[in-house]
Amino acid sequence: MTDKDQANPLSGPLLLLMAAAVSATAATLYYNQPLLPEIGKTFGLGDEALGLVPSASQMGYAVAILLISPLGDTIGRRDLISYLSMLLTVALLAVFVAPNFGVLVAASFVAGLGANITQQLIPLGAALSNPDTRGKTMGTLMTGLTIGILLSRTVSGSIAEYFGWRSVFLFAAILAALFGVLLRMKLPAQKPQVSLRYPELIVSMFGLIKTHRLLRESALTGALWFAAFNALWATLAIHVTAEPFFFTVQQAGLFGLVGIAGIFGAKVSGRLVDTFGPGRLISVALVCVALSFVVLAIWGDSLVGLVVGIILLDLGVFGAQIPNQVRVFSIDPSAQSRMNAVYMLGYYLAAAFGSAAGVKIMSLAGWHGVAIFGLSLAVLALLYHLRHQMKPDQGARSEVTQQG
Repeated sequence: MTDKDQANPLSGPLLLLMAAAVSATAATLYYNQPLLPEIGKTFGLGDEALGLVPSASQMGYAVAILLISPLGDTIGRRDLISYLSMLLTVALLAVFVAPNFGVLVAASFVAGLGANITQQLIPLGAALSNPDTRGKTMGTLMTGLTIGILLSRTVSGSIAEYFGWRSVFLFAAILAALFGVLLRMKLPAQKPQVSLRYPELIVSMFGLIKTHRLLRESALTGALWFAAFNALWATLAIHVTAEPFFFTVQQAGLFGLVGIAGIFGAKVSGRLVDTFGPGRLISVALVCVALSFVVLAIWGDSLVGLVVGIILLDLGVFGAQIPNQVRVFSIDPSAQSRMNAVYMLGYYLAAAFGSAAGVKIMSLAGWHGVAIFGLSLAVLALLYHLRHQMKPDQGARSEVTQQG
């Protein structure tokens, strides 16, 4: 962090602006999901082809995590966010006017690249906050992320109902341009602390994995609980649309509202991490995740059991996410963007694995098989975390000490 950054600590209004920008940007990745039937009617396509639209957005986002996120360590993040805002605005406008399906898919991929703004603002928030308030800052930013994901489908469906599906992306483009201008005006300028050529920058991420045991532990622990989380959500609709529930797809979608518990978990965890430290909170959160799958395994065939289990799962996952990111960002201030890239890439790879494995297990062993799979991952994550908590090496000990 530069002297200018230290002289201008992260203010409340600036943090609120950053959280709102994270929320609006994250939402762009999910706007298209409830619109797929209308998009199919416009271009005369079936469900199989339409799956390329959300896949393109998510693929663009994953590619950006690997290839764009690390640039935050070598380019001033304010400048990089400005470039990404312009890219996102243009891509969303391209979706709005897309004359054919091919252009729509390509523009959706580019929009995923531009949405990397979220992965620049989160490490920037860590860099601008003081060590003793970093947890609260991460909690606020992750709350914005969660709200964006939760409300995106409701917002896009409501706009499309009255103005058509294309208008959703015009609305999103206007928001992207607006936040791009505001962030350019309000974010402090930063002088990068690292000077590396781009190939060296990408390769250096593997060096960070090798050097920092705490990064490896945080990435693997987070990957395990997020794989369990996605195994549940990838199979929930299959479970509740069959016996004994026989819910409609629309009713199954309402379970997403239970995810509001994740907002509470993120806020509470963000406030407590600066007092109790990340290790203890992660332990408690992982116990909560494990208990959720116990509830889902035993009472998962009842509505109350499902709701309680999902609430416990969301509380645990989002409650663990904040302290885990706090300790990752505390390892090396000059490499926060690359640290975040390593961490989030592991998250997305684990999400893909958990979803695919969950669906496969569901077909072979049913809902109880999925619950046992999730419980196994949660217990493994907890044991791995506790092992390193009890026997930290010298490097990890110094890193934890820096976090207070």
